[in-house]
Amino acid sequence: MLDSSDYTPRLKAEYRDTIRAAMKEEFGYKNDMQIPRLDKIVLNIGCGAEAVRDSKKAKSAQEDLTAIAGQLAVVTKAKKSIAGFRVREEMPLGTKVTLRGDRMYEFLDRLITIAMPRVRDFRGVSGKSFDGRGNYAMGMKEHIVFPEIEYDKVDEVWGMDIIITTTSATDAEAKALLKHFNMPFNS
Repeated sequence: MLDSSDYTPRLKAEYRDTIRAAMKEEFGYKNDMQIPRLDKIVLNIGCGAEAVRDSKKAKSAQEDLTAIAGQLAVVTKAKKSIAGFRVREEMPLGTKVTLRGDRMYEFLDRLITIAMPRVRDFRGVSGKSFDGRGNYAMGMKEHIVFPEIEYDKVDEVWGMDIIITTTSATDAEAKALLKHFNMPFNS
């Protein structure tokens, strides 16, 4: 039987064994602590108008995001009332989860090797979606591409935001790091 303390996610081992050395050589870092690494991955589903009409939609999105992440997602609530959108303060409008450590590497592995290839007409992700500080943001139109979601039991197809936060100082370093993780950039 596999002891959980002996298990290391595939991408984490790959980062430790090969990617760090490649990044150090590519950018000429003098200290190992300068080498960029993944900090966290934040997943977000905004329910919007559907949650305003039916309060159970946010709960459904939370259950789906929890299944995808393997960690309990929290429901996000409105900070202010906005009459034009029929939103009241503290009304549930979406859900989010922050992944770190082994779960983060496991999710990135599933995203790149399983979920992205299942997207219809997939041609890669934009290489321009960096924020200037080495963080990458992308969106997915359908959450059903993840194998944890049973297509027959889905009542609503949600779009989701995926934000990958790195410790790199520049976008070029972050893009190189994600390329080493086999992120399929189209530009």
